[in-house]
Amino acid sequence: MKWTQIKTHCRTSELSEVSAVMSMIDPGLMIEDYSDIEENLMTVYGELIDEKILQSDRNAASVSVYVPEERDLSSCLAFLEERFAACGLSLFVETIGLDEEDWANNWKEFYKPQRIGEHILVLPPWETCEIKDDDVVIVMDPGMAFGTGTHETTRLCLRMLEKHLKKGDRMLDIGTGSGILAIAGAKLGAEYVKAYDIDAVAVRVAKENVAANGVEDKVSCAPSDLLRGVDKKAAPFSFVCANIVADILVRLAPDVGAYMAPGAKLAAAGIIEGRREDVAKAMTDGGLTLIDEAKENDWVVLVFEKKGA
Repeated sequence: MKWTQIKTHCRTSELSEVSAVMSMIDPGLMIEDYSDIEENLMTVYGELIDEKILQSDRNAASVSVYVPEERDLSSCLAFLEERFAACGLSLFVETIGLDEEDWANNWKEFYKPQRIGEHILVLPPWETCEIKDDDVVIVMDPGMAFGTGTHETTRLCLRMLEKHLKKGDRMLDIGTGSGILAIAGAKLGAEYVKAYDIDAVAVRVAKENVAANGVEDKVSCAPSDLLRGVDKKAAPFSFVCANIVADILVRLAPDVGAYMAPGAKLAAAGIIEGRREDVAKAMTDGGLTLIDEAKENDWVVLVFEKKGA
């Protein structure tokens, strides 16, 4: 398959804002930022840093997303131009054509087993490591979808799942990506999980990962634009995950409560710290109560509850 890399060049001071806009095209971002290179030079790994990186501009950064050939590239570029202009940003955006093989596999050498929370172990299928008796093992090959466990938003959601999901919960995963949160929910004791994504490639990858983890009896994956395609017969849900972006969470806020049972919880992530208040207000205006939150770097996860008997 042919892919196009959309690469936006910016200053490090603009990185959070540019990342938020680019994630509206696709949440799977590749960020190049060498502003902290001096810190890394003081570690044992300093001698391994490439000379080109050492000579790079510390105030320059870039953010890339990858668009498959079936998507309308011109619409993506027009959207970015409009949003950057609205933010008062004048940026250089370039496109680079490449084959799937060029990037879909080479990154695997850098994707290693990760421990998240108290018991969750995310394990790439090509890696091995010591597995403890109480580990919740998620075998994860993200393929072309977002969700490896390496991004702050995914880790934050996994921690909140481990903390708040109860055995027997009926779970809804909106914007499932690789399926990592849906699989975690099933392995943490959910009765069943309905997982949805607008991207057909993500749905396919999620189904493959669900099968690889042996939770096909609990997790079903299907296409949906937010809540439009959700199986209403499975509602009301007692736990909802929405690891998307702030603007989409705000759009979701007025309607998601109708799919939640009294006492149900919603973990909302993909939120840049500067947009925390926007999401919190939208969800509380929609009838939910903020009960928990956590932060990692510039990213925030908020947990809401639908109060009621």
